[in-house]
Amino acid sequence: MASRRFTVLTLLALVIFFLSQVRAVNELDYQRIKVKPSVSPFESALVLLQQQINYTFLKIDRLRRAMTHPSFSEENNRALSILGFNVIDTFVSMLALGNDIDISPKELNRLISEISKVETSCAADGMRLGLHKIVRISAKTNSTTPSVVCGAFRATFGAIAIDSGKSDVAGSAFWYVHTGKAEKALAL
Repeated sequence: MASRRFTVLTLLALVIFFLSQVRAVNELDYQRIKVKPSVSPFESALVLLQQQINYTFLKIDRLRRAMTHPSFSEENNRALSILGFNVIDTFVSMLALGNDIDISPKELNRLISEISKVETSCAADGMRLGLHKIVRISAKTNSTTPSVVCGAFRATFGAIAIDSGKSDVAGSAFWYVHTGKAEKALAL
């Protein structure tokens, strides 16, 4: 009877000792992970981009998606780019009509077209932000191609519209970047 009690107590002590060792190792692993957060260059670039556009994402995954070209992943920026294109057009139309309700349709279309041109305005704004250095692409894709940069640029504002739930917020962020206020803020 005494030997059976001794065996049970010994096994119980070994189990308690083993469980305490596992817990200690898990706590050390947790502390190691907690103390040494690893931030990728891509994640750092997303943080800087948020500062440049003067908008902080509630869900950074939306900006991450905006910076993903279709050549890189099936989860990409195409739909956000379409939304961004429409947000920009709507915002520019609202500004133009707010300044001159009698603006001719021809002049309004010219203004929208000028701001939305892939090869000039859109790609230039995107290059100023350095999107060609951030957007994730396949090895076979040139990140400086105007359509790649412009797609990421437009997708950024589509992502802001989704993140904020307001196209006006996205339009204001676009105007901040487009008018060069983002450059001025970076120069300070």
